[in-house]
Amino acid sequence: NSIKYVPSKDYKAFTQALRKVYSAPSLKACQNAFESFKQQWTAYPGAIDVWERNFEHVEQLFDYGSAIRKIMYTTNAVESIHSSFRKVTKKGAFPNENALLKVLYLRIKELETKWEGGRIQNWAMVRNQLLLHDELKDRALRYLE
Repeated sequence: NSIKYVPSKDYKAFTQALRKVYSAPSLKACQNAFESFKQQWTAYPGAIDVWERNFEHVEQLFDYGSAIRKIMYTTNAVESIHSSFRKVTKKGAFPNENALLKVLYLRIKELETKWEGGRIQNWAMVRNQLLLHDELKDRALRYLE
């Protein structure tokens, strides 16, 4: 939601700076990175405000190990599909609804092929970190075996 307050020319630099916040190795490092981020991007107070109001959710990520956090912030499958749909639909006008549906269907088939057999990196580490959390242990064991 913060991106809508940033001009497209600054989007890449903004997201790179933001990545340092949520991919920090510890909560303390995250908080320090966030302070630096706020100082760097004061020109966009609306974008900063979104993060300040919701920072408690970012802090919750650090209740989990680094391998679990990486999965959480890199596997938003729905957003990935939406982004892919935007790429294939932004360049043209469609004569009718069926033409658009065909393009979207073909893109889904391409994504299906691309994602087939996908694996989670460092799965053994992720599994072990999940098992360390008492509130997740029973659920994790149900799906891991």
